[in-house]
Amino acid sequence: MSTVSEIDVDRPPVIARPWTGARIAGTIAVGCWILIGIGLIAYLVNAWNPELFNRYAPLYMRGLWVTIRLVFISIVLGALLSIPIAYARMSDNRLLGAIAYGYVYFFRGTPLLAQTFLVYYGLGSFRPELEAVGLWWFFRDEWYCAIFAFALNTAAYQAEILRGAIESVPRGQWEGAASLGLHKFQTLRKIILPQALIVALRPYGNEIILMIKGSAIVALITVFDLMGETRRAYSRSFDFQTYIWAALIYLTIVEVLRNIVDWIERIITRHLIR
Repeated sequence: MSTVSEIDVDRPPVIARPWTGARIAGTIAVGCWILIGIGLIAYLVNAWNPELFNRYAPLYMRGLWVTIRLVFISIVLGALLSIPIAYARMSDNRLLGAIAYGYVYFFRGTPLLAQTFLVYYGLGSFRPELEAVGLWWFFRDEWYCAIFAFALNTAAYQAEILRGAIESVPRGQWEGAASLGLHKFQTLRKIILPQALIVALRPYGNEIILMIKGSAIVALITVFDLMGETRRAYSRSFDFQTYIWAALIYLTIVEVLRNIVDWIERIITRHLIR
């Protein structure tokens, strides 16, 4: 007589997933991406040019440093500017609310490229007026124009992230803190912001990633960031792999940032894990 082992009894039954249309399409898509990746690796191996790499690798690293500085400074300045904008958006004052709404509406509704061109080329046409107020030294420099445009742009997005995160905290938190005699600033700093940070973390991470990818447009106003150095390398070598190098560097940066955001999220949500 055959017996059933204890292992077989405890083992959960294996249920085969049906091959639906969505699953078939997804499998085909993943297979295509795998083939593209293999083809890309094969191309880089066959087209590898040590002389080209040795010549332009230092320039790529210099351009990468320019990109990191540009995004970091813009994000920090945008964060500082987003605080009063978010406050105005939540204010009961209709005038402040309308001004903040108009600012956010414009900078979120128009392309970053157009905003950068408006600052660099548009304000450049007002040279006499800018010289009269002593600001021409700032707006004649492409680096400062790029930071100015990027900071204004990301401030609009960060203001909405901050406002949405704060408003996601239940109103009862404010009322409970007030019943304990806490001042509004104390309530915001000790109760509201710690909870809002959890909500805002991933949107902030996405905003930084978008800024890194969007920073490539500053090459069009002669800022030699990573993409600017890539364009210069291609114009001298006419080797397409120079753009592949840039794409892989951008992909690496994004992946590193994504893992950093995941790590921070795990740390600040440890108390929520049971």
